[in-house]
Amino acid sequence: MAADGTGQVRPGPLWWQSGVIYQIYPRSFQDANGDGVGDLAGILSRLDYLAELGIDAIWISPIYPSPMDDFGYDVADYTDVHPLFGTLDDFDRLIAAAHAREIRIILDFVPNHSSQAHPWFEESRSSRDNPKRDWYIWHDGAADGGPPNNWLSEFGGSAWEYDAKTKQYYYHAFLKEQPDLNWRNPTVVEAMHDVLRFWFDRGVDGFRVDALWHVVKDEEFRDNPPNPDFTSGMNPHAALIHLYTGDRPELMGVIAGMRAVADAYPGRVLVGEAYLPLDRIAAYYGANNDGVHLPFNFTLLNAPWTARALAPLIAAYEAAIPEGGWPNWVLSNHDRPRVAGRLGPDQARVAAMLLLTLRGTPTLYYGDEIGMTQVEIPPDRIQDPFEKNVPGLGLGRDGARTPMQWDDGPFAGFSTVDPWLPLADDYTEVNVKAEQGAAASMLTLTRALLALRRSHPALSVGSWLPLTAAGDLLAYLRQGEGETLLVALNLGGEPLSATIPDMVVAGRILLSTWCDRAEEHVAGTIDLRPNEGVVVRLEP
Repeated sequence: MAADGTGQVRPGPLWWQSGVIYQIYPRSFQDANGDGVGDLAGILSRLDYLAELGIDAIWISPIYPSPMDDFGYDVADYTDVHPLFGTLDDFDRLIAAAHAREIRIILDFVPNHSSQAHPWFEESRSSRDNPKRDWYIWHDGAADGGPPNNWLSEFGGSAWEYDAKTKQYYYHAFLKEQPDLNWRNPTVVEAMHDVLRFWFDRGVDGFRVDALWHVVKDEEFRDNPPNPDFTSGMNPHAALIHLYTGDRPELMGVIAGMRAVADAYPGRVLVGEAYLPLDRIAAYYGANNDGVHLPFNFTLLNAPWTARALAPLIAAYEAAIPEGGWPNWVLSNHDRPRVAGRLGPDQARVAAMLLLTLRGTPTLYYGDEIGMTQVEIPPDRIQDPFEKNVPGLGLGRDGARTPMQWDDGPFAGFSTVDPWLPLADDYTEVNVKAEQGAAASMLTLTRALLALRRSHPALSVGSWLPLTAAGDLLAYLRQGEGETLLVALNLGGEPLSATIPDMVVAGRILLSTWCDRAEEHVAGTIDLRPNEGVVVRLEP
């Protein structure tokens, strides 16, 4: 059931079920004021592009006031906009203009930690008897004066930082400049709920909840056990099994509280970030569907790109979703390498067809629609604190955050000055202007896939049925409203001709990843070129 514009309930899918989310990293989307960093006015200026692309919502990574130690994920004020990005008035204009184009706005909510520059933490660290002392996680040191336990930071080293003034340690799951909030304190909970209400009242349509699995820690501060599979060269954080610093049982009550706030505003959505196994991800829907609406599904980010690996992975995820839950899929984001960098440009096209034809809500990362690739960042241009803290292991995130490539002019149409991160070397060929109108460009394919989702409910909200296939062929059916669509993807670099066991294939191709086979008749055998996928409308 869904609420229409009058507030009445009508049958049908909710917008976040049938729609497509587009992630914008605001520093890198469009610079409107010529300082080399993207901003809200820049996003506003590109709304028509996004509407024409065919997405339904934009998720904007943090825009709050911040020292930018972790580029906005260190929040100094949860209810304002950093001057780098604009003002609250700019944000209100963006909301109004997006809604006028039927585009929803999703903001990042960072509940696990604030910046050390937040007034709350400044009060908390001022003295042990300050009323806000318990707003953060403080603990005496061990008997030898060292950290209270062995907990590790995601960004390298101990997760405990000593405060000489008050002679205690505070906990930080990420940078020492990002102290963790104490969600066991009811006053903190209510203050953070008020943050959600502040933005919902301004018209925000939902939140992506950052680092959700970290929010509650073990009350007894027990050591995390060692990881027996850890080897040299791995992320140092993987040296331990993070049993006591993530995915704690009490977290489900915290999530239910956030959900109750969101449910007071009809039509809103919560999307949760949690890098966890499938069975645990499923728990984040809530025992009574009172969790986040969409616990992010990151399984495609690290999966081997073979039909043999992907087919059971997709089936296992579908099986794990509880009754009443809705699936979702992600191929790239601001923390992980771009899909074109991982798979190459040809398979990135096949991956786009997979993302936009699986059952569930897809999240499309800015620039993936034109085939932007991972950019190698020169040492003197590195910005990411993760790479600076843990260098040489390939953990840096800057390469996936480079400026959007709008045209082949100076600075790719992103800015009028040298951007905060370097541009890709291929930006003069891989850009929106070059790909608009090109018959078989990545942008043309992405627009066609998004249009296909909109015009065929079988793709946007229909059922999913796996098909037995072999070799490099991944195939499945999407069914809905009396229509059956076959999706067949060649994940390899050789042509293939395949039949589907126990099924007579007859129909017409709606779309090929090479954009050149529309209305071609298919009968019996599926013939696919190297790195090609097709969507076929089957005859009744």
